[in-house]
Amino acid sequence: MQNHGPELIDPASIAFQKVLDRLAPTDATVLIVGETGTGKEVVARYLHHHSPRQQHPFLAVNCGALTDSLAESELFGHEKGSFTGAAERHQGWFEAAEGGTLLLDEIGELSLPLQVKLLRVLQEREVTRVGSRRPVKVNVRVVAATHVDLANAIRERRFREDLYYRLNVAAVTLPPLRQRREDIPLLADYFLQLYARRLGRPQLRLSEDTLATLMDYTWPGNIRELENTLHNVVLLSREPLITPAQLRLTPVSGTSTGSAREESLDNFMRQQLQDGNSPIYQRILSSLIRNAFELSNGNQLQTASLLGITRNALRTHLGHLGLIKPRRRPGGTACRPGPVMADKERELRVGYQKFGNLGILKARQSLEAQFSSRGVSVLWSEFPAGPQLLHALNNGEIDFGTTGEVPPLFAQASNQPLLYVAWEPAAPQSVALMVARDSPIHALADLRGKRIAVNKGSNVHYLLLQILEEAGMTLDDVRVVYAPPKYPLTPSDHHAVDAWMMWDPLLSDAEESGQLRVIANGVERVNNHQFYLAHRDFAARYADLLHALMSALEQTGRYIDSNRAEAATLLSAELGLATSSLNRALTRRSHLTQRMDLHIIRQQQAIADRFYALGLLPRAIKVGDAVWRE
Repeated sequence: MQNHGPELIDPASIAFQKVLDRLAPTDATVLIVGETGTGKEVVARYLHHHSPRQQHPFLAVNCGALTDSLAESELFGHEKGSFTGAAERHQGWFEAAEGGTLLLDEIGELSLPLQVKLLRVLQEREVTRVGSRRPVKVNVRVVAATHVDLANAIRERRFREDLYYRLNVAAVTLPPLRQRREDIPLLADYFLQLYARRLGRPQLRLSEDTLATLMDYTWPGNIRELENTLHNVVLLSREPLITPAQLRLTPVSGTSTGSAREESLDNFMRQQLQDGNSPIYQRILSSLIRNAFELSNGNQLQTASLLGITRNALRTHLGHLGLIKPRRRPGGTACRPGPVMADKERELRVGYQKFGNLGILKARQSLEAQFSSRGVSVLWSEFPAGPQLLHALNNGEIDFGTTGEVPPLFAQASNQPLLYVAWEPAAPQSVALMVARDSPIHALADLRGKRIAVNKGSNVHYLLLQILEEAGMTLDDVRVVYAPPKYPLTPSDHHAVDAWMMWDPLLSDAEESGQLRVIANGVERVNNHQFYLAHRDFAARYADLLHALMSALEQTGRYIDSNRAEAATLLSAELGLATSSLNRALTRRSHLTQRMDLHIIRQQQAIADRFYALGLLPRAIKVGDAVWRE
């Protein structure tokens, strides 16, 4: 469930809310247990907003998303020079939440060594940054959340018993949506009005049959599934009255559907065994693999996910069935002969952000149509921002993607195997620093001492440096909160920080709403070019695919610039943003993809030199060394 303001909707039953109202005014550590999608973060925000800490930050960190190598630094902070790449002092989540509330979501995913350190923090109420021996006192209320059975995790030695009892000072179990059906009409109406208002369709309403269908459904994905269902309805509905068919839900009757399906499957299997047609195991396995592969349109990742097996295991089955060419042994001989051409096992794994040329390419599915005749599968992976996409490229999870100017510099300085393939023209108006409409910040000088949210290593990170230099300040003069951009903002977001570094399309959506205003954008401060990058190994092996991809991007760029309204409509369905916001964002830049040239390389080199001079890059780099030579 998204982070909606708790004053707008109560996600719990009345009895459950009374428990929260008793806990909220205290400083007790709370453990929230509930299935995925039940709204655990909403409950944590409710506790915060009804506590004496409500004027201080509420921060949420997903422990399951913390990598082992960076988790300690992210939670407790680090000193400058404490490890390779630590170019400056970094404030951890505990310090950033000073005076407020810190939600440790998916606490059961923390590694055992980190559990020991977290236990000490909870006991002593102090953190020690990585690379330092001096403890720092923190005044933070901790709320933990989990969907796993921690008692079972303790038995399996995956979770420390002493940490469990420290967290379990006050435990609340969040019931799944199927156990509090009286909340469904209120929640459904809220989500419908939220997205209808955001997309300019306030006349939408649910029919009585539709509401009855919502009430009868078991909601295995809980509140998050309900929200996504209503969001999808708003995007696709053509009539003001929403009918049951538009929900795209499988009709169910009570909670016995799962057991009924299992019984039906058992009966089918028993019948097959009684028929005596052997070998039944191989027949059923082959049918299962073939049908899943067909339903996934030949996409191996989706097929593996549908079957609940690893992709390597799937490829073995596909090879045995002759659906792909089997892997070759080290000596060069195939594991099993197959009639399929070598091109059949080629893949193009694209990392993308939904806004821009790649987002339009995916929405139109023109790349799949172009490459299907070559026997090439196109696999899409969405990323919230450039740094995360570059991490995936480095780990071999994708072959190609697009980011702004700054993330590739950090990646190249870390010796990541990337190549610049192409670029798009500057769009300085597409990045900006924003504050609340009623904020006392009106000039750059007013930023001194303020908390600024920025996605580390991104284009807006570079813009922040330029803005501070213009105002005669450095990063030491403000409090930087490293976090990916988000919009709309909740009341607790406004308590956590004073200003936000944003880029399109969220920037345009925030401007359209009128809730935020721009203090400074990138004009005459940054270029904000867009770059297309490929993994070195992929570029070396599949230059033909890169050439074809560049042609597709060039055609898409011309399409966007000539049909912005139509492109905005396509992106609206993908992003869930108003077409007016997307029109505004698309108009701010040209999307004409161009091959790398000396002029753009020199501009990128100037940014790299600036970051190295400021100590933000671990080593000097030469951008020209990472350019694809066709």
